[in-house]
Amino acid sequence: MQLDSFDVVVVGTGFFGAVIAEQVASQLGRSVCVLDRRPHIGGNAYSEADSDSGVEVHRYGTHIFHTNSETVWRYLHRFTEFTDYRHRVFTVAKGRVYSMPINLSTVCAAFGRIMTPQQARAAIAAEAEAHGVAGVHNLEDKAIASVGRTLYDLLIRGYTQKQWQTDPRELSADIIGRLPVRFSFDDRYFADRHEGMPVDGYTAIFRRMLDHPKISVQLGVDYFDVADQITPQQLVIYTGPIDRFFGYACGHLGWRTVDFEREVHDVADFQGASVINYADEDVPFTRIHEFRHLHPERAHTQARTTIYREYSRFARREDEPYYPINTAADRAMLASYHAMTSSHPNVIFGGRLGSYKYLDMHQAIGAALKTFEHEVEPILGGQPAELREVRDANLSLQPA
Repeated sequence: MQLDSFDVVVVGTGFFGAVIAEQVASQLGRSVCVLDRRPHIGGNAYSEADSDSGVEVHRYGTHIFHTNSETVWRYLHRFTEFTDYRHRVFTVAKGRVYSMPINLSTVCAAFGRIMTPQQARAAIAAEAEAHGVAGVHNLEDKAIASVGRTLYDLLIRGYTQKQWQTDPRELSADIIGRLPVRFSFDDRYFADRHEGMPVDGYTAIFRRMLDHPKISVQLGVDYFDVADQITPQQLVIYTGPIDRFFGYACGHLGWRTVDFEREVHDVADFQGASVINYADEDVPFTRIHEFRHLHPERAHTQARTTIYREYSRFARREDEPYYPINTAADRAMLASYHAMTSSHPNVIFGGRLGSYKYLDMHQAIGAALKTFEHEVEPILGGQPAELREVRDANLSLQPA
């Protein structure tokens, strides 16, 4: 493999990298080599048929596609059709099942009585006021300000403790966004305009995206083993961990990771839903995924099902990072790494790992389309001698 024969080298076959590779090839006619250290395409969105049950499973946890972006929705329809699947999630707590995200059904069940929307709002507001969270100091304060003490203690506190292995009172309020509370019986997990599952699965999307004569895909190849083959005239799209790119010179960014325990059961249906959360602290896992429910339109011929139990913990350097912890120290470290990117004018950093941001699939696609338009296309449209000037100009236009 001679990397120096390609115009662009893309590191990572997740959505950010795959979209840019596809755009470079189809829109600019430039040659692209896509590298991935894993033995498969698709990054964390990779899906495959389970060998024991035949069910299509998501190896890195359940992925539901949803978006409000017409641009992203239209773009992805070039590579797949979608089902009309609507995601619904449930949480087990104290021996009962509750609908998530929190809606009027959840509130009524938690308080043990029928409530109108106005009564539910008043009950939550009264608990928030009683807690005295005028000044939000930590995750617990922020959560109680949003959902009240009853719902926080029942559904949020234990789950958060397991997810972060830290007392919520010691976690930054920035870690959690404002918890959604619907004062209606709308139990859809997502409220986006578009939602569904790709008819042929996620891996089929990536296969079609990367199926272009100008694109070469090399799997099982670590970028750092071949980086010395890349010339300054080539453009690199790097979607790996930004701290690893710089040899952890400024430190190791903090991430959470997850472990999965796979089980195959000789039943057609194990839990009745695709995802069920477990909020109690004495249950060691955070949730159970049952993937056959993601495609009810499919004819599953075997009375067998595959489930994944999910466990959360701090990521070590050798682990697959999932969720940025994003403490003040992490943000300062990230700023130092961003400053170092100017010494690599032929490298664009992006994606979940390259930007140190948790990105949903639609956000990664949208970011890739914008990066192609505002950075990649201007660079490849110019002469190689102009590479540094164009790259530096584009960096200066990015928001901090």
